[in-house]
Amino acid sequence: MLWLHLAHAASIISRSNSYPLNSRLNTLGPKTNLIISNKVISPDGFVRSATLAGGTFPGPIIAARKGEHFAINVVNRLTDDEMLKSTSVHWHGIRQNGSNYVDGVSFVTQCPIAQNHSFLHSFEARNQAGTFWYHSHYSVQQCDGLRGALIIYDPEDPLSYLYDVDDETTVITLADWYHIVAPVLSHIIGTNANSTLINGLGRYQQGPQSELAVVSVEYGKRYRLRLIAMSCDPNFVFSIDNHNMTVIEADGELTQPLLVDSLQILAGQRYSVVLVANQPVDNYWIRALPNTLGLNNFINNQNSAILRYNGAPIAEPTTNQTESTMPLVENNLHALINPGAPGIPEYGKADINLKLVVNNSGGIYSVNGVPYKPPTVPVLLQILSGAQQATDLLPAGSVYVLGANKVVELTMPAVNAGGPHPIHIHGHSFDVVQSAGNSSFNYVNPVRRDVVSSGILSQQMVIRWVTDNSGPWFLHCHIDWHLDAGFAIVMAESPLDTQAHLGYIPNAWDELCPTFNSLTPAQIGAQNSYQEAQNISTLLFPNT
Repeated sequence: MLWLHLAHAASIISRSNSYPLNSRLNTLGPKTNLIISNKVISPDGFVRSATLAGGTFPGPIIAARKGEHFAINVVNRLTDDEMLKSTSVHWHGIRQNGSNYVDGVSFVTQCPIAQNHSFLHSFEARNQAGTFWYHSHYSVQQCDGLRGALIIYDPEDPLSYLYDVDDETTVITLADWYHIVAPVLSHIIGTNANSTLINGLGRYQQGPQSELAVVSVEYGKRYRLRLIAMSCDPNFVFSIDNHNMTVIEADGELTQPLLVDSLQILAGQRYSVVLVANQPVDNYWIRALPNTLGLNNFINNQNSAILRYNGAPIAEPTTNQTESTMPLVENNLHALINPGAPGIPEYGKADINLKLVVNNSGGIYSVNGVPYKPPTVPVLLQILSGAQQATDLLPAGSVYVLGANKVVELTMPAVNAGGPHPIHIHGHSFDVVQSAGNSSFNYVNPVRRDVVSSGILSQQMVIRWVTDNSGPWFLHCHIDWHLDAGFAIVMAESPLDTQAHLGYIPNAWDELCPTFNSLTPAQIGAQNSYQEAQNISTLLFPNT
C-alpha cells in the first residue's frame, strides 16, 4: 500500500512540473466526510492541541467543479476538554439559496453538532465558482484551527487565458495562530496572535527556526495563486519580493484584471492573483505582514514563506522587500461579469436604506445600540415555528426583517475601535458602491464580493444587494473576537417565504437542538476557561 501511495505521488509530481514535493496532497471532493477532531500539532514550532478538520492545519482542500453537488458529512470526534467539544461548519461565500439550514451558523441556522454526532450538509452552489473556504461558526472555535479552503473550479473560466497552472499547489492560506486555546482567550479584552502561518507553517518571536512553506514555480509559467485570509483577527499585507501580481478575483467574483505589487487582505477575504514566474531562477520571500502589535516585522523570517523556482538551491531567500508603488486600492477593482449595482444608481435611493452604527464600550461591541448575544433557539427554528416579525424574533434588537426582492443599501460608518473591521454577509455577494476611504460612489461597475472593510477614522462603506434568498442571514465582523463580543446582527429575509423557499428540511437538522440542549457543561467543554484567563490577564470581560 505504501509503495502504491508513493508511486501515485510520484506520478502526480511527474505530470506537473509545478508540483512541490512537500505539498499536502490533501484534497477532498464535494461528496465527503469531514472529520473534526483534536490533534497535537506544532505549525510554528510551539506544541499545542488543536481543533482540526481532517487532522491537519489548515484542513484539507475541498475541491469541486462548477455545478457539482456538495454532500459534506461533518463528523464530530472532538475529545479535548480544554476546548469546545461541539462544532458547526460554515461554507464561507456559498450563498445557500434555498438551503439556509446548512449554512452552518450556530444559533442562527442550526444548533451545534454534539460530540460523537454528525450532520450532512447537502447543497448546490448554483453558478458559483472561485475561491471560498470553510470554518467553524461556533463561538471562537475556528481560532483553535478549524479552517480550510473550498475551491470551485470553472472549466470554462473566462480568464483562464491568463494563467497556466491552477491546482492545489497554488492555494495559499494566510492564518493567525495562537499558543493559548481560544475559549480562554475569548475572555480577555484585546488578544494578539503569536504567529502567522502561510500554508500552515510559520515562526514565532524567539521561537525555533521552524520549517517554512514553499511554493514551487517553473520559470516562464503563469500561476493562479488563490489567497485566502483564514484569519481570526489580523489583516495581512501580501507581497512577493521582485514580483508583481494581477488580481482577477475577489471573494468568488471575477474582476477585470488589475496589476498590483502588494495587497491588503482582511479576515475572510480571498483574492486570486496571477503570478508570472519571469524573474531569475532563485528563491524569493513571500510576505504576509499582519497588523498585529509586536508581530508586524520579518525578524527571524516570521510572516514569511518561500517562492522557489525549479533549479534554485534548497535555501532561504536573501531577497529584500522594496517599497510598494502599486498597492491594491479596492475601488480600482471592477466586477467582470454583469457589472453594476442593483436599483436606482443614487445614494439613499434603494428600496431599503439601512444604516448600522457600531460602537465599542469596554470591549463590548453594539450594532445600533444592541450587542449581539446568540439566542438559545436558532433564528431559523424560530421562523419555522411561526415567528415572523422582528419584535417576535430573538435576540431582541438584533434581528432585522427585510422584505422579499428588495434592493438593500447598507451604510456602515467606521467603528471607533479595533478597525479596519471586515464585514461579512451570509447568503449574498454585494456590490461595494462606496469603498471605505473613497469619497465617491460607483453604481456602474463596483467590485462585487462578500467581505468588505468598514474603514478607519471618519470613513464609511456602502454596499448593495437584492433580497432574493429567503431565510435568516448573519451579518458580522469577521474578526472572531469581535463577533464573540457582540459585533453582529441577523437579517431575516422575507420570513413568510422561508418555509416554502427551503422546502424539505431533513430530520437530522431537527434533532441537532434536542441533542445539543441535553449536553452537560462537561460535555460542552472549556469549563475552566475563565479561571485560566484570570491567571493570564486582569483585562477580562464579565464572566457570563
